Amino acid sequence: MYFKTKIAVILGLVSFFTLVETNIVFSQGGESAVPFILIAPTSKSSGMGETGTGLADDASAIFYNPGGLAFQEGSEVSLTHTNWLPQFHQSDLFYEYLNFKHYLQDIGTVSASVTFLNLGEFIRTSSQGPEEIDRWKSYEYAVTVGYATRVLDELGLGINLRLIHSALSPIGTEQEQGQGIATTVSGDIGLLYKPKSLVLPFTGIDLGNILSVGVNLSNLGPKVTYIDADQADPLPTNLRLGFGVKILESDYNNLTYTLDFSRLLIRRYREEENKKPDEFYKAIFTAWSDGGLRKVVTTTGIEYWYGKPKLIAIRMGFLYEDPAYGNRKYLTFGAGIRYDIYGFDFSYISPFNENSPLANTLRFSLLVNWM
Repeated sequence: MYFKTKIAVILGLVSFFTLVETNIVFSQGGESAVPFILIAPTSKSSGMGETGTGLADDASAIFYNPGGLAFQEGSEVSLTHTNWLPQFHQSDLFYEYLNFKHYLQDIGTVSASVTFLNLGEFIRTSSQGPEEIDRWKSYEYAVTVGYATRVLDELGLGINLRLIHSALSPIGTEQEQGQGIATTVSGDIGLLYKPKSLVLPFTGIDLGNILSVGVNLSNLGPKVTYIDADQADPLPTNLRLGFGVKILESDYNNLTYTLDFSRLLIRRYREEENKKPDEFYKAIFTAWSDGGLRKVVTTTGIEYWYGKPKLIAIRMGFLYEDPAYGNRKYLTFGAGIRYDIYGFDFSYISPFNENSPLANTLRFSLLVNWM
């Protein structure tokens, strides 16, 4: 028996995810399972080069840095849609992200999100001919709940718990027994520091209420097992460090700069070493011996808002990855509009590399934000 997809290129889709929108690349051996949980979720952050760890000023903080939710009040719900890998022109490859936050006075901020990735329809045929035996739809989703509070006046702490379900195939390949379906859990912890006063030595410059610094350690959890527990793959544990700077803040004009560094914390070994991938609690430390700082992905972005209250936004960003570890390089662009409690954002990716599957990727987000 063998498998073929409705469209031939989808046949290797799961492996292909090692190229796109994550730090998991062919040069790194396709290091983790369920890389879809690393996809930048919202149009705003995507337009700013996929940054947000040091800014974390809206409901998407649950993804970039849940510690940022500790400084937010009111309620917000948003929905993001994108046609995934648009170069393949397949309408059944799409990504959805639903986001929610709500502030509880004297308690903190609760949040939730649902991530859904549709991988399209698969067809199983006989090796003797094109006769169809079975067909199914493959998909993956993650449901996250979070809580954030201020542990200090200037320091916010956020934690998430996530349920992950990956349904790739209802049967194994060839002689394998079981199903290509897995369910697991993971957790995140994030901190955001927003000093009210921070005077730089010897300069007298006060960065209070201007600079914010965030760190987020995400996707901590057990390995993912589909059929063979001995071949279980680790989750894409990821460390992010980010900065946000308010360059300009006035009644009608606001300009913000962001800078993020992210690094996968996964440690796999060569076949000849005959060792299984390290568990997440060990890989946090051992991953640095493989590639070191060269596996750090750098992203930066800028956002300009005009209006009182904020009305129209223009965004731009840049992502850089070392040529030996993925070689992703692309510009991002975006814009947004707000009216009363409603908002709309979109973003666009423009890769430097020719024939990039991410070319012309568009995201659209709708949101409602109320007090």
